Amino acid sequence: MKMKMNAFLVASTLCCSLGVQSAYAAIALDRTRVIFDGSEKSVSLNVSNENKQLPYLAQGWIEDEKGNKITSPLTVLPPVQRIEPGAKSQVKVQGLPALGTLPQDRESLFYFNLREIPPRSEKPNTLQIALQTRIKLFYRPQAIQPTASASPAQEALTLSKVGNKYKLINPTPYFVTIVDGSNSPKGLPLKGFEPLMLAPKSEGMLNLNAEALGSNPVLTYINDYGGRPQLQFTCAGSTCQAKSLKNG
Repeated sequence: MKMKMNAFLVASTLCCSLGVQSAYAAIALDRTRVIFDGSEKSVSLNVSNENKQLPYLAQGWIEDEKGNKITSPLTVLPPVQRIEPGAKSQVKVQGLPALGTLPQDRESLFYFNLREIPPRSEKPNTLQIALQTRIKLFYRPQAIQPTASASPAQEALTLSKVGNKYKLINPTPYFVTIVDGSNSPKGLPLKGFEPLMLAPKSEGMLNLNAEALGSNPVLTYINDYGGRPQLQFTCAGSTCQAKSLKNG
């Protein structure tokens, strides 16, 4: 262990002495999450090479909910591609027949990964870093596709006071990710609030005390487009019902 630590320190010192520039992502993705519509055979994602001087390879793959790399029921095409400096391209998440074995009454969770591979440098003493983007990919069966006129499914969420905490209940067939909490619509996000992702038809405890969230808690969730709408809860007794805020 001591030898490994010393080697790391030497390497770190060497990197600093060489004036390594701060790393930044060259290969950029056009979204922060993917919704795979069960009525479609595939979904295309736009990728771009933000580096104007060098070509990069873009390597994509899918992981299951536990982080295991998989090739079915979803796969990435092409798995590796070269993107020229400043150019744009697409990568496709392709559905396979095994999608039919997934639950059709609720969403399933996967992860889409995109790793950039820089060209080999001809300069001596050069540190190269391959950055990776990992985002959530939700398979949404055709049977639960929401209509354009429907209210946000998140309005079905409820809070139940259990002791000095709130339990969040998700009766919907969709994954719900809560990222912030507040005690008023225009209040600042509460410090120490821990994001919570609930699976379809599940429940989980918010980490902050009920007193901090107040009698009409406001929770912020992430929608299909990466936006952050707010829900305000109206409480009667120990149960609270959600309603979307227009300014969310």
